[in-house]
Amino acid sequence: MQKLIIIRGNSGSGKSTVAKKLRQKLGPETMLISQDVVRRDILGVKDYNGNPTVQLIHDLAMYGKKIGFTVMIEGILKASSNSEMLKSLAREFDGGVLVYYFDVPFEETLRRHDMKPNKDEFGEEEMQRWWIEKDYLGVTGEVTLDAEMSEDEIVEKIYTDCNI
Repeated sequence: MQKLIIIRGNSGSGKSTVAKKLRQKLGPETMLISQDVVRRDILGVKDYNGNPTVQLIHDLAMYGKKIGFTVMIEGILKASSNSEMLKSLAREFDGGVLVYYFDVPFEETLRRHDMKPNKDEFGEEEMQRWWIEKDYLGVTGEVTLDAEMSEDEIVEKIYTDCNI
């Protein structure tokens, strides 16, 4: 069964790093759709309600399904603007859906952000403005990942959950 893996969380929580490591572990025929890449690099738009990022993420995921790939979507993916699209995709993948939310304290996201190569692109003020506490999708099976788990433990958990 094809899988849809959704990895969400606040800026600096570790989701992009985990998604990249997981994609390597899953191997070929795994499509990684990064919200930041779609929004900033492909479309060049700000994060505002109604921007075309949501639709393009949906369309890319459906293309991945069409060609038989495991599809992984990662990003902040605020529930307020992405919930409908993500739930629609979950229905399209007929139950082969894994949803993860990085529930990491703000102070820890700052610490993690400070270790990133792009740490100078934005800082605490912007991260505080973007912060949404416990922004769960509220879908059945949504798994919360906390700051106590290492990157490798999270990658292994999701990989195991995929039953591959």
